[in-house]
Amino acid sequence: MPNDQTDAFSNRLAALIRQIYPDMDAAALSSKIIAAFWPDNTHRRKRGRRPSNNLWTERDALLITYGNSILDGAHKPLDLLHDFLLRRMNGVVNGVHILPFFPFTSDDGFAVSDFRTVNPQLGDWPDINRIGKDFHLMSDLVLNHVSSQGSWFNSYRQRQAPYADFFFEASPMDDLRAVVRPRTTPLLQEVETANGPRHVWCTFSHDQIDLDFGNPEVLLEFLRIIRLHVDNDVRTIRLDAIAFLWKEVGTASIHLPQTHAIVQLMRLLCDYATETIILLTETNVPKAENLSYFGNRNEAHAIYNFPLPPLILHAVLSGSAQYLRRWQSGMPPAQLGCAYLNFTASHDGIGMRPVEGILPDREQEKMLDTIKQTGGLVSMRALPDGGEAPYEINTTFFEATRQTFSGEDDHHFDRFLCSQTIVMSLEGIPAFYIHAMLATPNDHDQVARRGMNRAINRHRWDYPTLNALLDDPSSLQARVLAALSDRLKIRARQPAFHPNATQFTMPLDNKIFGVWRQSLDRHQSIFALHNVSDQPTTLPHMSMNLIEDETWVDLLTGEEVDMKQDALVLSPYQCRWITNRG
Repeated sequence: MPNDQTDAFSNRLAALIRQIYPDMDAAALSSKIIAAFWPDNTHRRKRGRRPSNNLWTERDALLITYGNSILDGAHKPLDLLHDFLLRRMNGVVNGVHILPFFPFTSDDGFAVSDFRTVNPQLGDWPDINRIGKDFHLMSDLVLNHVSSQGSWFNSYRQRQAPYADFFFEASPMDDLRAVVRPRTTPLLQEVETANGPRHVWCTFSHDQIDLDFGNPEVLLEFLRIIRLHVDNDVRTIRLDAIAFLWKEVGTASIHLPQTHAIVQLMRLLCDYATETIILLTETNVPKAENLSYFGNRNEAHAIYNFPLPPLILHAVLSGSAQYLRRWQSGMPPAQLGCAYLNFTASHDGIGMRPVEGILPDREQEKMLDTIKQTGGLVSMRALPDGGEAPYEINTTFFEATRQTFSGEDDHHFDRFLCSQTIVMSLEGIPAFYIHAMLATPNDHDQVARRGMNRAINRHRWDYPTLNALLDDPSSLQARVLAALSDRLKIRARQPAFHPNATQFTMPLDNKIFGVWRQSLDRHQSIFALHNVSDQPTTLPHMSMNLIEDETWVDLLTGEEVDMKQDALVLSPYQCRWITNRG
């Protein structure tokens, strides 16, 4: 019934437009939206793609990296990245998130000055295309703000169309006390324009000027940019800082209904695209707010599992999975057609907002104190009452696991490996920052040179030096990469690790974090067990309900479980994947 399907698309699009832009002509704007996303009479699907578990499999895993995390001074960084992916990551991950690869002026790419070109210091679109042919490619849509030095803002200051109305203005006299901020810098910045001084909204920094999506021309421009990404082999679009998209004076200006409606509009377009496009929302906020971006299976296909990094870190530092287990037990399975993106490390810090109400203040303080002892840093955010609170921990995740609340010991390697294995075991798609895969140390020189806490976790490796380390089996970098790679290769062969396979959080001793996973066809079970403590721990077989007439094997050691014994033994920080399907 093509006509019925066309009507369904048109009606849904018009309804969203009326919700976002009630004063606009919905039919006229619909035509502009379709022309922006499907230019030159390109075709869309007759039927929208229905929610299903077929967008991903257990073979999916992602590497997160900057385009210039690897350098040699002679070759294009994107070519070096491609070589690294083929040489070291082939068969380990099948996707790569290249952080903003566009011209920029600050924030390591997140103050974009030109959305349509690749940063020439990295390479060009053909270099992106080559990576996209070999790996599932994710790119950033930095749609909340642009560089203060880019052509869009320069045209705004000159009051040139269409950019004269592209940016959100407010008055210092407005009541902005309720605005939720991730930074401590002033929200408004006064700038000179051809029409006199104006105050523009800056959620993140004064080099990152917030756009005004109340102007539909802004939305149309970003739909064209999404199309550019998709035409260049990008298949996952990361909606950066999406929670702050819509602003209204007198409100918190976060998670407003229009923001959710814009995500729904983008999802509608993606569901009717001939290409398979996945939308991922980046919302570093508490649990309920984060989960809201699944919508009713009509917003993001995937969301970051932001509480994981601080909760996993707390578990391995404290030796107790109490808070991690309690939180995971209360997490709903992702809706049909949706998935969690699981991670511990990223280009940003380890966010503390997601554990508000989950991790008591005294436990957070222990974490912060321990991280500072290992050379890590803490960044703050402004509170509405004028105070400050911890926003994120700045450290590499490898260094973050160097010691526990009790001090240093001989278990650093195993403790870090345990933290990353938890990520591999959970419902969802696992993602790994390149500096976690490479056990990169904290880069204090970069912090001093650049005056930015986050630079501690944004080291740039010299490629010949890195290759020499990775070719030496005794080096820390080679050992960590080999151990993580081995486990990811094992994981990719297990149907019970499908991102939507059944998950049950096991009520075990606090030293062990365990989940039971069962494949979608119910043929395979895996009991994923992780000793987060520095003590040997036993686990009675009856705690796992192992079926007696089946053979159970530990996938990580290849050992068969001796059912004649009463219990399993886990060494300090040991992980075991016990399955009935070898």
